[in-house]
Amino acid sequence: MPLLQFSTTLSLSPAERESFVAFVTRRYADEMATDTGHVAVTVAEHEPSAMAIGRGVEGPLLFLDAQVRGGRPFAYKRAFALAVLERAGEAFDVPEPNCKVVFTEHAGENMMGVDRVGGDWSDDE
Repeated sequence: MPLLQFSTTLSLSPAERESFVAFVTRRYADEMATDTGHVAVTVAEHEPSAMAIGRGVEGPLLFLDAQVRGGRPFAYKRAFALAVLERAGEAFDVPEPNCKVVFTEHAGENMMGVDRVGGDWSDDE
């Protein structure tokens, strides 16, 4: 179960948030060779004074903390990150220097829900 946590200084409408979450969920499944049923996404909006990035420019900030199961190739993660950052730029005018993605990988057994415990990732899932 990936947990994709966005922190942003954007002020999104419910429709914008829902559209973005749907895009992120689908794109994660596509790029990471999985299905959407277990993808968890949060969007936390913050006051501009609550976020900063050293090389940032004027405009909104958007950071993604992607807690994912280990094992996927770098190319999968990079493609997903770039797709999300491109979408943020196009949909919300977030400047490229104001976006950041950090992946933290976990063993499958450390990712769980009530009904299941994750296993190791393999490319034939």
